[in-house]
Amino acid sequence: MIKYQSVNIDFRLDFKKLAKWIKKVIILEGYEPGELFYIFCDDSYLLEINNKFLQHNTYTDIITFPSSSNQRIISGEIYISIQRVRENANLLSTDFEDEFARVLIHGVLHMMGYDDHSDEQRKIMRSKEDKSLSLRLL
Repeated sequence: MIKYQSVNIDFRLDFKKLAKWIKKVIILEGYEPGELFYIFCDDSYLLEINNKFLQHNTYTDIITFPSSSNQRIISGEIYISIQRVRENANLLSTDFEDEFARVLIHGVLHMMGYDDHSDEQRKIMRSKEDKSLSLRLL
């Protein structure tokens, strides 16, 4: 089950098609979809989460909190700053919908164990994101 809510920001979307795509990516990667909860928020809300739980005093577009005790089941909370996604889309000269989809799946990939701390990890993560994005339109 994939759900979402907005906090501190007026953001609505038809999430059914995106949820179907996210589940498809999870299954194709060899995992089982569990309970995923997306929280769409503003920069200040996500900064507060970043400070409180990760002790980072920086803005970010996404924070992921996995919650499954079974590594094969993808469950947890994914917080996304819509403000940051919009700004990143502008900086990268891409449209908001594409950047938003990339961030949605980025959090899921983190729950699968992919990371982005080193150049090599970022390269693998980007490849997985690109592959996932190609499935979005199918």
